[in-house]
Amino acid sequence: MNMNNYYTARKNIFQGIRESSTVAKILMSFLMACFTGLMAQIIIPLPWTPVPITAQTFAVLCSGLILGERYGCLSQILYVALGATCVPWFASMSGGIDVLLGSNCGYFIGFILASYFIGTITDKYADARNFTKMAAVIGVANFAIIYIPGLAGLALWAYMSQGAMLSISELLIMGFIPFIVGDIVKILGAASVSKVFLPKE
Repeated sequence: MNMNNYYTARKNIFQGIRESSTVAKILMSFLMACFTGLMAQIIIPLPWTPVPITAQTFAVLCSGLILGERYGCLSQILYVALGATCVPWFASMSGGIDVLLGSNCGYFIGFILASYFIGTITDKYADARNFTKMAAVIGVANFAIIYIPGLAGLALWAYMSQGAMLSISELLIMGFIPFIVGDIVKILGAASVSKVFLPKE
């Protein structure tokens, strides 16, 4: 009986979020943007790269799960837009257009795309909301949708600021390899959110 209550509550919360008013959804998107900004302050700086290890990717991955494709994506648009204009909530309490267009520019684009991708799968395919399938979906979002524009942006920034193209190995050492273990933890954490909080029907 308790499990039935849990399944019912889980379904009602999911539907409540999806069926809430536009104003409520925008507010939830803003709150998710705030959560992303908060998680961005959990950082481990790396001396050989301008890209720090942060926890913000966990919030990005969860935004699509919780808010769906449109408003999960909106939350990351708000995070990027407000961070670039008026709210210093990028890593290390930084902000401004110069940060947006800096070494992390491609990752910011990836955040928006990844949230939309995860939200689309979450909204349209209920059978994908289990741990294993969602871990695969989130893994694609993290390692492809975030890192492809992220690494491209990092390479462009290095060329524009230093006047030299990074080699593939240099690019991977600066923008990918040091983050793999932490990303796996965040992927598994987000997949756990899907398993616990999202209905499977």
